[in-house]
Amino acid sequence: MAIPDFIRDLRTLIGDKLLWMPGVSAVVLDEEGRVLLGLRSDTGEWSIIGGIPEPGEQPAAAIVREVFEETSVRCVPERVLLVEALQRVVYPNGDVCQFMDTCFLARAVGGEARVNDDESLEVGWFAVDALPPMESFAVARIKQAAMDAPTWFAGSGGELGEG
Repeated sequence: MAIPDFIRDLRTLIGDKLLWMPGVSAVVLDEEGRVLLGLRSDTGEWSIIGGIPEPGEQPAAAIVREVFEETSVRCVPERVLLVEALQRVVYPNGDVCQFMDTCFLARAVGGEARVNDDESLEVGWFAVDALPPMESFAVARIKQAAMDAPTWFAGSGGELGEG
């Protein structure tokens, strides 16, 4: 997975210490209600599409960019599904990160789903009732999108995915 230049620069200053980062993800649906997933090259697991905003980039613009860069699909964010601080991640090189994820529900508006960079091994559309095994992080967000529930905020009461 490519490391943005601004993170490389920060790492020269802080080493592998905890880096608190913004993150964006999306449950992208097509006209048939299928969800766009990528088989991640770093974990080997299926997941929704996500990434890191560039400095100064708005979250909605960042997810549109990330979805296109990774899958060649053009999308339009329709609403925020949730905002949540994720668990700390320790990468194989020892870098420690924690992400504040803003997850969007987005609608595909063009493009053909395909691997478009080195972050995915495969890309495809899946029926919500026929998902491949995947991270619980992604499953919870897909369930939240399917419920058409209000935006969920961690710590505001209720569990993610509850109706």
